[in-house]
Amino acid sequence: MSGMVMAAQAADRIYLPELCGYGLSFELDGFRVVFVAVTFFAWLAALALSCEYMKHEKHRGRYYMFTVVTLAATGGVFLSADFFTAFIFFEIMSFTSYTWVAQTEKPLALRAADTYLAVAVIGGLVMLMGMFLLYHMAGTLDFEELGRWMEQQTASPMLYAAGGCILTGFGAKAGVFPLHIWLPKAHPVAPAPASALLSGVLTKTGIYGVIVLTVRIFAGDMKWGNLILMLGVCTMFAGAVLAVFALDLKRTLACSSVSQIGFIMTGIGMCGLLYGEHALAAHGAMLHMVNHSLIKLVLLHFWLSHLLESLQILLVLLCSQLLNSSFLLLLYPLLPDLWIHLPEPGLILILLLFLLLLPQNT
Repeated sequence: MSGMVMAAQAADRIYLPELCGYGLSFELDGFRVVFVAVTFFAWLAALALSCEYMKHEKHRGRYYMFTVVTLAATGGVFLSADFFTAFIFFEIMSFTSYTWVAQTEKPLALRAADTYLAVAVIGGLVMLMGMFLLYHMAGTLDFEELGRWMEQQTASPMLYAAGGCILTGFGAKAGVFPLHIWLPKAHPVAPAPASALLSGVLTKTGIYGVIVLTVRIFAGDMKWGNLILMLGVCTMFAGAVLAVFALDLKRTLACSSVSQIGFIMTGIGMCGLLYGEHALAAHGAMLHMVNHSLIKLVLLHFWLSHLLESLQILLVLLCSQLLNSSFLLLLYPLLPDLWIHLPEPGLILILLLFLLLLPQNT
């Protein structure tokens, strides 16, 4: 390839020296394999569900195109070996996943997409400032080199400032309090398969960055550990409270994700507090991360498959009772074909009409 030399520094590390000016580096190890495996499994399940879910939706080509691009960008974040590479793919992922939230192009969806993009852009800019500060001090953004550099350094106010800026960028994507505001807005309006990926995978790109930042730079730092722990507790509590008062099921699942991110952040905070046993805390955070990703994927798929069936059964029962006839129950097998031709507002009006007329026939 002209102007580019692909050099493998090791069997599991690839460096592209002239790409994007600074160069991009990727690494594959046991830590990253977990994230990549969860990502590809979730994407495979979401695409399988999308075939049926998007069958009668508009802009299907756009949805599938950006879903594949977002997969590539998410994989790039998880395989990154330095903050610059992570930032490049992090921003690509933010812009391509914006189309998920705005898929229906309804006013509510567009407002939620604007919130999502605003949080992502502001978080990315703040993270870029932190990277500038970190590179000015250390002369590198490579994860391993930063770890070796920190062995001869002590924490300074500028280092905390750089870490705080980078934490803001990753925390915004993870949905950490107080930057969690995009999650409850984006999930209800996005297609169900995209909601599963937003909650189960894309938030984990932020968690990935927080883990790297904590373990490589602030391992054993009590102040940093207390900060992450406090953010985790606040996120956990805020998400639980919002989930209790949520009226929409998808919004409830989104708020539940915020709370679970708080649990994961608590485990990451313990990596900074338990210097000698930080590996145990990291393993616990990783286990909860995998558990949340898989469970959220199952819950959203379960919600999608059973919601339509429950509403179909409700419509048939209401019609049968309204007309005092069980003959309509024979129409239930034909209802899925009829269902797709009923617009959502019209369907709601029909159900309300049946509910209003029902007492008059009893």
